[in-house]
Amino acid sequence: MDALSQETAISRVAGAIAEPARTRMLCSLMDGRARTSTELAAIAEVSASTASAHLGRLQEGRLIRCHTQGRHRYFSLVDVQVAQALEALMVISQGTQVPFVPNTPARLRFARTCYDHMAGTLAVQLHDHFVEAGWLGVPAEQDGEYQLALCGEAAFAQLGIDVAQAKAQRRRFACPCLDWSMRRPHLAGALGAALLHTALRQGWLVQDLDSRALALTPQGRRALHTRIGLKVASSEPDVISSPRPSADRTTRA
Repeated sequence: MDALSQETAISRVAGAIAEPARTRMLCSLMDGRARTSTELAAIAEVSASTASAHLGRLQEGRLIRCHTQGRHRYFSLVDVQVAQALEALMVISQGTQVPFVPNTPARLRFARTCYDHMAGTLAVQLHDHFVEAGWLGVPAEQDGEYQLALCGEAAFAQLGIDVAQAKAQRRRFACPCLDWSMRRPHLAGALGAALLHTALRQGWLVQDLDSRALALTPQGRRALHTRIGLKVASSEPDVISSPRPSADRTTRA
């Protein structure tokens, strides 16, 4: 792609995002779930016909895809790269010339999904712990890939993560993703997704049905302390007494 074509492509994508209703739709899909046009219309606070036009524009920009299931149509982000681009735009939108004061709701700040991996305070704490413990080697470049140490491979395996399977995926294995509420990186890539999947499967975290928020269970608090060595402050707002049911993370066509 030549420079002019690339500039045109960037402008087309930016134009697709640059509308508040479409932005709300995209952000609502960052939890990895698929939603209907009716749900997205309600989220964007627009009529069904207007929502249809917005969804068409997002599809033209290759930001979302449509899944057909019987008579129903569901929409989701095309891939994790779109979610990461949105996360980066959130960081930029906060501004860097003034002191950073987070205004994100406390529950979302503590732990939330970022497409298929974990974000928020808890995710940043885990990321820092993995690096300090020597499980992950810091990449030479800001957007580079982490090197998994032998001790880290064994530690992640003990948590129930299939490291070989994560490495075999056709995507980046372990990389930093800048957290827009913390302004520091959390763990993304196949390893980050596997970590979130394991935490949900083992009941350490539960996901809200109607938001990106993740809640830490008492079982999860104990597991983080005894199995990972991370002690989460008892004052964190997201600890719940018992797991709540969570919906499927994706909808298959």
